[in-house]
Amino acid sequence: MRSKSIVASGNLWTRKELLILLNIYHKLRFGQIDHRQPVIIDLAERIGRTPNAVAMKLLNLASGDPVQQIRGVVGLKGASKLDREIWDEFHSNAVAMVALSQEYFDDLFVEAEDETTEVIAGTGIRRVPKAPNGATEATSFSKQRRGQGYFRDVVLNNYDNRCALTGLPVRELLIASHILPWHAHEAERIDVRNGISLNRLHDAAFDQGFITFDDELRLVLSKRLLNFLPAAAIVTSFEALISQPLQIPKDAIPPDLDFLRRHRKRFQFD
Repeated sequence: MRSKSIVASGNLWTRKELLILLNIYHKLRFGQIDHRQPVIIDLAERIGRTPNAVAMKLLNLASGDPVQQIRGVVGLKGASKLDREIWDEFHSNAVAMVALSQEYFDDLFVEAEDETTEVIAGTGIRRVPKAPNGATEATSFSKQRRGQGYFRDVVLNNYDNRCALTGLPVRELLIASHILPWHAHEAERIDVRNGISLNRLHDAAFDQGFITFDDELRLVLSKRLLNFLPAAAIVTSFEALISQPLQIPKDAIPPDLDFLRRHRKRFQFD
């Protein structure tokens, strides 16, 4: 399969274009929406529009975002009827619509079946190999993997591609950690508020309930983990970070406190 462009028809935005834009909209923080943003430049080239037109349409879409409204952020006026319809369609069935929009998005950039895309704010859109799977993908698995790839881009860009706990800036060593497990919470699977960017070690510890975060987003260690003290690795990687708060960019969407309370309850911290 070869990458291909969408040639814009006049000035009218199509449903397919808007689904692709919503994919990008959620992968960028509001403050990253700018015509000079490499991600927007890359996308504009593929869909046959100017970076300024893409940025303005993204800001039109932001005007209907309830999360931004709560934060007091106002997008551009001028959202069309189709903009609002696609927004509602996308968010009323987010899991399925994310898979579809990711399929449309990947088709613009990938050149082979074993490739997918990675969106990195400040860098652009690049092709990367899919995780090896062996057999041909079943439809449900393919949708799941698209959703997981989408969630990774959303969460990592939300945290400036850094570990929110340690500040580690190596994207290849970061995980978009789910607060509520993927398999048991379909409605929250791709919600950015259900994700924290963590390095692989602290992601594994969080997933296994060795660590959590309190209502002030400060690190809490479990009694199970404290039992391993005074092992040097535990002192350096965990005890030294007790009560350290998550590092969250000013315009980022923070994790949902209720989700974190449920994580603490699940692992009997409270």
